[in-house]
Amino acid sequence: MSGRRGRKEGSIYKRKSDGRWCGVIDCGYSSDGRRMRKVFYGASRAEVAAKLNKAVHDLSIGLPVITVRHSLSEYLDAWLADIRHSVRPLTYQQYEGHCRLYLKPILGMCRLDKLTPHMVRQFVDKMLSRGLSPRTVQLSLVILRHALSQAVKDGMIVRNVAKLVQSPRVVRHQPKVFSREEARRFLAAIRGHRLEALYIVALTLGLRQGEVLGLSWDAIDFDAGTLTITQSLERIGGKRYGSPGRLVLVEPKTAGSRRTLKLPDIALKALSSHRARQLQERFQCGRKWQDTGLVFTTRHGTPIEPSDLHAGFKRILADAKLPTLRFHDLRHSAATILLVSGVPLKVIQTLLGHSTITLTANTYAHVLPELLDDCARRMDAAFGDADGLGASA
Repeated sequence: MSGRRGRKEGSIYKRKSDGRWCGVIDCGYSSDGRRMRKVFYGASRAEVAAKLNKAVHDLSIGLPVITVRHSLSEYLDAWLADIRHSVRPLTYQQYEGHCRLYLKPILGMCRLDKLTPHMVRQFVDKMLSRGLSPRTVQLSLVILRHALSQAVKDGMIVRNVAKLVQSPRVVRHQPKVFSREEARRFLAAIRGHRLEALYIVALTLGLRQGEVLGLSWDAIDFDAGTLTITQSLERIGGKRYGSPGRLVLVEPKTAGSRRTLKLPDIALKALSSHRARQLQERFQCGRKWQDTGLVFTTRHGTPIEPSDLHAGFKRILADAKLPTLRFHDLRHSAATILLVSGVPLKVIQTLLGHSTITLTANTYAHVLPELLDDCARRMDAAFGDADGLGASA
C-alpha cells in the first residue's frame, strides 16, 4: 500500500539544506487568482504531520488555513479595485480617500496576517492625537472593518481584528434649523429669486441637496401633484483626489430614498412658475442651451454646482439677516417643523427617505421635549378637569 498522501492532504519532506521537516498543503486560489499554499515547519516528521493534519481538517470544514503574505497596503489596493463597481461613486471616493490618507500611511506596512487589535488601537490613538475629528477616525475604522471582513471571507485571515477595537465616541451635534417664523422670513426673502422653486421644494419636502439638483422634469407629475426621487447629482473627484472632478447622476442613496412624495400647493405652484421661466431662458439661450432634462439648471441648461448653490444660499441668509445654516439644514428644518406640527415620526421617515425609523428618531431627538409638553397638554384636554377626577378617586 502506498504511503503517499492524497490530493489536498498535503505533503511532508525533509530539507537537505538544514535537516528541518516541512509540510505543504494546497489551499486553492485567492480572490485575485493566486494559488495559495501553507507551509509548516518542525523538528520532527511527527510534529509537522500533526500540524498538517489539523490544517487538512480545518480546510475540510471551511476554516481558513492560510495567511497570505500581503501588506495591508497591498490588500487595501486590491480590495478597492474589487469593490469599485459595486458601491456608489461617492462611497468609493470616501473609501479610497480614507485608505490613502489615513490607513495606508499608518498601518500600510503591517502584514495583513500579522495585524493585531493593539495595532489598530494605536492607529485610532495616533489619528486622534493628530487632531482629527472622532467622526473621521470612526469612518476609517469602519472602512478597515469592511475590508478585513472580505479578507476573512476569502480565507486570507482568521479573524477581523478591527471589530475588536472600540470606535471613538462621537458627540451628535444638534442640527441648526429654522423656526416657523424664520422659515416664513426665508420664503419672503426668496420671492422672485431665479431658484425660488428649488428652495421651496427643499424646505417643504426635506430633500437632500443632491436629490434637488438631480430632479428631472420626468419625475414630476403636475396632474397628480407628485414628485418622485429617482436620481441624485453628485460631484466625484476634485483637487483633493488628484482629478479634475465631474458632476454625475447616481441612483438614490438607499432603497428608501427612491420615493414618491405629494407636493404641497406652495411647491406645485412654484414648480409651475419655474417651468415657464426655464422655457423662456431656453428660448433666449438658443443653440447654447444644453438640454439635460433637469428641473434646476444654470442659465445654459447645465447642472448646478453644489458649491455654487451653497454660496448663493449663504448670501440669501446674510441679506435677510437670518441665522447661518447649511443648505442641508433646510432638510432638518422641514422635519422639525413637521414634528412640532404633530406629523407622525413614521410619515417623516418616509418623507426624508431614511432607511430606519431609528435614524429619524435619533436625528431629531432634540424635538422630543417640546413634543412631550404637547402630549401633556393633549392628555389634559382629553380628560378635562383633572382635579375632579382626582377627587372621585
